[in-house]
Amino acid sequence: MYHERGIRQAEIAVALNISQAKVSRLLKRAAALGIVRTTVTVAPGVYADLEEALEQRFGLMEAVVVDIDTDADDRETMSALGAGAASYVEASLSGSDRIGISSWSQTLLAMVERLRPLSVRGATEVVQLLGGIGAQEVQNQAQRLLGDLARLLGAEPVYVQAPGIVADRQVRDGLLRDSSMTEVTRRWQELTMALVGIGTIEPSDALAGSGNAFSAADRERLIADGAVGNVCHHYFDATGTSVAADLDSRTISIPVDEFLAIPRRIGVAGGASKHRTVRAAVTGGWVNVLVTDLRTAEALLEG
Repeated sequence: MYHERGIRQAEIAVALNISQAKVSRLLKRAAALGIVRTTVTVAPGVYADLEEALEQRFGLMEAVVVDIDTDADDRETMSALGAGAASYVEASLSGSDRIGISSWSQTLLAMVERLRPLSVRGATEVVQLLGGIGAQEVQNQAQRLLGDLARLLGAEPVYVQAPGIVADRQVRDGLLRDSSMTEVTRRWQELTMALVGIGTIEPSDALAGSGNAFSAADRERLIADGAVGNVCHHYFDATGTSVAADLDSRTISIPVDEFLAIPRRIGVAGGASKHRTVRAAVTGGWVNVLVTDLRTAEALLEG
């Protein structure tokens, strides 16, 4: 009556002329004796076991694995990652989060494009983690990334009014002393969540077009130092260990120690070209929440 016909316990009690408490006890006993068993059927495209394995293997708070076709191209992979990240963010916001977001990420832009406006405020502020000034067309994309996310979440947008890379330490230090930047750096220390892409040594089209990519000579030196990837222009080797720290003196970006102090650091990345980079990022603890695609997830667990 209860499990097959969906009759409520109170109605069963009346029909059988017994107490509702006895109905409850009998249902519990049926489960204990194995007369009634619960079976959970995982929906197609959901990889709960794979996500749990990633969490245990790399000490992640959470892993989200999105389904993609075996022949998916970069654009399709980016779209799937964006959708998966949007669903995760929508489900995990507290309303009081202070969110940091990296600039120049096409994958994060795909996420923002798939977010739905919230009926209640999802966060208090959204802050750029990396300088967002560059070539005008691409700069507009970086500012739209932050501005649209802030609008959708009902949060205050906080921009970094500086480029991501400058000529030398003197220029960087001068910019950081500006009153607008001191306010940003204060807010970096208060973040509760970060949304970042995980970059390779070669810059994405958006980053290269912005004028905020390191030069070819710098990239050659990074490769010589063993670098395989970066988060917010902070580079690391295959073990996730920071390399080429001297480049930080030319970067307008959240410092490494402050970034790693953010409680929830969500990395959104995937695709065949990023298997090694993503592995290094999760191994080194640069991100503690990972949104990735099925093929990358399988590759991470195979190594």
